[in-house]
Amino acid sequence: MTAPFDFEHAPGHLVRRAHQLAVALFMEETAAFEVTPVQFAILNALIDIPGEDQVTLAARVAFDAATSGSVIGRLEAKGWIRREVDPQDKRRKLLWVTPEGEQAVAQMKPGVARVQQRLLAPLAAPEQAQFVDLLARLVAAHEASASKSPEA
Repeated sequence: MTAPFDFEHAPGHLVRRAHQLAVALFMEETAAFEVTPVQFAILNALIDIPGEDQVTLAARVAFDAATSGSVIGRLEAKGWIRREVDPQDKRRKLLWVTPEGEQAVAQMKPGVARVQQRLLAPLAAPEQAQFVDLLARLVAAHEASASKSPEA
């Protein structure tokens, strides 16, 4: 008989659990806005670079381009995003955050900051910095290797 796999201590399982915790805290802190972490990321990314196209935006927030259209549609229905056809390429949609969307993001930012604090609270300050650094390095290394992989 083979030894059981210790999934409770497997990095993949722990990352998934940490993600679940992060999303739960986010939903608590932003409940009044009925927004998801991905929607918040999209809004912030568009505030940084207004007029970006959907495909580029999806890549920038590390979200599936095919699914991003429906997420953007929900933000558009809330009146937080404006979508227009690119005059140079009719196949592309360009996006802007509306003034209402910018106001919503500004109101959500304190709650989102609390999410980060609450998520890292079990760790001492030096551990928090180290944890974030290690996560950033892990993600960057895998993104770099994925960009070098041949397409299937």
